[in-house]
Amino acid sequence: MAADLVDGPDGRPRCPWGLSAPEYVAYHDDEWGRPVHGDVALFERLTLEAFQSGLSWLTILRKRDGFRKAFAGFDPTAVAAFGPGDEARLLQDTGIVRNRAKVAAAIANARALIALQDAGGDGALDRLIWSFAPASRPAPSSLADVPATTPESVALAKALKKSGFVFVGPTTAYAAMQACGLVNDHLAGCVAR
Repeated sequence: MAADLVDGPDGRPRCPWGLSAPEYVAYHDDEWGRPVHGDVALFERLTLEAFQSGLSWLTILRKRDGFRKAFAGFDPTAVAAFGPGDEARLLQDTGIVRNRAKVAAAIANARALIALQDAGGDGALDRLIWSFAPASRPAPSSLADVPATTPESVALAKALKKSGFVFVGPTTAYAAMQACGLVNDHLAGCVAR
């Protein structure tokens, strides 16, 4: 069993970050590390991971409904059509993180996704991202065993950038890989593993 595990309120062992707030318990147990498919769902995760950069993931979790409302349910066609007025509206929206570069990135990434779909059809982002899923590896035994980047996340970031995506460096790409279940970084012995 992993040394860093902590018993949750139900007495079952979890990754320690998954217990610091009620929102984390649900996210840890029910979402993080579970396979996510579909262009809209993956666009949402990439967008949220980019907005999280430099912030606590808890901030993003608590504002997720606000993000969904502000970004039209992460419908890439709708977001790709956003213009300067929408950008100004988003920068005034207290329901999201108001960062000009990240808002612009979300819009640019929606446009990149539409271009990817135009070239490769529906599911093009899903196929692109999942093509970088690594072979399975042993469960990490401690938080120190969980990397910030991997060769696969570096390659995924390069492929996304080549496809016109922005604000998707190797660390953000790896966080998305964790969030979308391409890798399972729940610690050995964690109830969610």
